[in-house]
Amino acid sequence: MGLRAKLSLLIVGMSVLVAAVLGLLVHTRTAVVTLDSARRGLDAELTSTLVRYQEGQDTPLTSGAVPAPLAAALGEGTRATYLQDGATLWAATRTDGQTLSLHRSYQAENAELARLDRILLGSGLAAALFASGVGLVVATGLSSRIRAVARTAAHIAEGDLSARVEARGRDEIAAVGAALDQMADALRARLEAERRVTADIAHELRTPVAGLVTAAGLLPEGRPAELVRDSAATLRRLVEDVLEVARLDASAETPAREVRSSGTLARRAVAASGVPDVEVLVSGEAEVETDPRRVERILANLVSNAARHGAPPVRVDVTGFSVTVRDHGPGFPEPMLVTLREHGPQRFGTGSAARGDGIGLGLTIAAGQARVLGAHLSFANAPDGGAIVRLDLA
Repeated sequence: MGLRAKLSLLIVGMSVLVAAVLGLLVHTRTAVVTLDSARRGLDAELTSTLVRYQEGQDTPLTSGAVPAPLAAALGEGTRATYLQDGATLWAATRTDGQTLSLHRSYQAENAELARLDRILLGSGLAAALFASGVGLVVATGLSSRIRAVARTAAHIAEGDLSARVEARGRDEIAAVGAALDQMADALRARLEAERRVTADIAHELRTPVAGLVTAAGLLPEGRPAELVRDSAATLRRLVEDVLEVARLDASAETPAREVRSSGTLARRAVAASGVPDVEVLVSGEAEVETDPRRVERILANLVSNAARHGAPPVRVDVTGFSVTVRDHGPGFPEPMLVTLREHGPQRFGTGSAARGDGIGLGLTIAAGQARVLGAHLSFANAPDGGAIVRLDLA
């Protein structure tokens, strides 16, 4: 049950309870006052009638049996009143050893009380309906404001740091909205500073790394020189990857659009990855209007990532607008797979440190390029072992 329904039911319930309590109090007090007035009136009538009786005039006084509680209350020369079964009002006195009494119907008073009850019931229902309407309006307003804050928080969690609540007012919901806006501002500034620092460091590293690669190429042939050249090439790729991540974070570039075959894009990407013995299976090609450079970069990164962190053979399957890259290694660790599915690749994220199965920047760059293209990456593990990453271009 939502907050709006809960608040509405609470306000309606409180309104009905207050109306019922007030109605009961009014009914009880009115019944007491009405009975007291009727008793005083009948007692006064008994007194005046008794005077006429003593003067020998004809009166409606009767002698004889009266209700037992009334008889018990009478003493010589005393008067008393009694309401019998809520329908008959009695007034009696004892004089000269005999009991004289008057009685009349109490139906008129009961009818007035019933009419009052109907008025109270109608007024209570009207008040409850009015309160429910007011409660619904108030609850709807509160619920919509809370939902707006929740939507903004969800947008921020998805990476839209421009989302803002812009709450007005001075209540608690406005305070939460203002705090969320401040958090988004601080997070945006921090990420922008991080991006600038990352880009600056990568730019500064490009020159010495290029010099290192050149110097490594001049070393005499041998195993030590090969290790130095491989390490220098790896460092160079890492610097370029860091620069590309920084560009993706800041890029507002509109991707180019060209029509290409999905099979052709897959084959070119495999060739660009430099990974040997990658099997490309095309079961159905589709003409895709996209940015070929970005698609090839995504697929090349997926293939390289599969070769680096998985195990051969690496296979690329093309089916229409979908391209799937699969290896035959241990697959994604379960915690990493949950993170990938819920939040996407996290830069510099790792799986089990003991196993050394980090995902590096390859998936981060692929996810960033896919986001620019409006494509989608999905992650899974094959039942017989191996990681599966699927790129949906449509």
